[in-house]
Amino acid sequence: MVRDADPGLSRTLRSPRLTGLLGVALAVAFTTCFVTGLISHLIQRPPDWFWWPSRPVGLYRVTQGLHVATGLASVPLLGAKLWSVYPRLFAWPPARDLAHAIERAAVAALVAAALFQLISGILNIARWYAPMPFFFTAGHYWSAWLAIGALITHVGVKLPIIRQALTRATPDLAQPGALTRRGLLGTVGAAAGVITLATIGQTVAPLAPVAVLAPRRPGTGPQRLPVNRTAAGAGVRDAAFDPGYRLTVTGPARTVSLDLAELAALPQHTVVLPIACVEGWSSTGTWSGVRLRDLVALVGADPENAEAYVESLEARGRYRATTVPPPHLRDPYTLIALRLGGEVLHPDHGYPARLIAPNRPGVLQTKWVARITARITA
Repeated sequence: MVRDADPGLSRTLRSPRLTGLLGVALAVAFTTCFVTGLISHLIQRPPDWFWWPSRPVGLYRVTQGLHVATGLASVPLLGAKLWSVYPRLFAWPPARDLAHAIERAAVAALVAAALFQLISGILNIARWYAPMPFFFTAGHYWSAWLAIGALITHVGVKLPIIRQALTRATPDLAQPGALTRRGLLGTVGAAAGVITLATIGQTVAPLAPVAVLAPRRPGTGPQRLPVNRTAAGAGVRDAAFDPGYRLTVTGPARTVSLDLAELAALPQHTVVLPIACVEGWSSTGTWSGVRLRDLVALVGADPENAEAYVESLEARGRYRATTVPPPHLRDPYTLIALRLGGEVLHPDHGYPARLIAPNRPGVLQTKWVARITARITA
């Protein structure tokens, strides 16, 4: 049996009730992360049955902001939870029988998946991919299913114990002046709150001044909007500034090729929309350009029954192209933007033209648009 390094601390602080309360908080946080993360994954890789609306325009910034905020708040919760149970994690013998072995295996999977989720998520927020020899999105997605499956199994096995622990008061044996279980829970909650306040400002603009741990802040970057991928990083600067640039739009009736002057001569519209990225940051901009539905109609497609395949000048990359589904294509807020904040687009924001649509992840707001193909869906 593993002995506690501080048996006095164990007697006064560790208890089934403490473990149960931390477990409930962690389960709520992880479930929130799982649901909001699943939404983001389905938007980016939609199966045939999935539908995502274009309104409200800021719904994705809320769901993804909540995803990242609860994930970060889970860090002190998970640390405290593991501390409260770690003597039992290393108990000997590791398995008394087959049922106990299965239970221990589920706990091991839960701990491993939870640690992987939080560590890989933090690395993604920081955009530091060197320690991850795999595609982050795929690894994070599949480990999320492992984590939620192991969590459900663990809760199912431990539910009677959890209910008993939460409904039965446990005497607090702490000495006067020593840390109590209530104090420990308060400390963990305060740590989660501080982390949230120090990062949520990357999407809640009024809290930006205190977002000291946030990698992105509203109002920073070219034209007062943050940037993840620059024109130089995408290798498109020469193509973007080529005087021979044309936007090619193909539809069922015809193909048109428009230079910047011809695009600017089409009816222009201005919308206020956020850029909301999977890393949890978002920032609002004022965009001007041509409605995507007008370009689709120009080549003989009915915007009410069409989707658009939008391609970038980028030669390669996982997100060099995106499909704009019918709800977003026909929305009058969906633009091929030429200007931001009244100024010609900065190269890092997609000059000469970029897609901006309501309620979509930033990775699907294709920059440096070169070609649009309208396809009839019904």
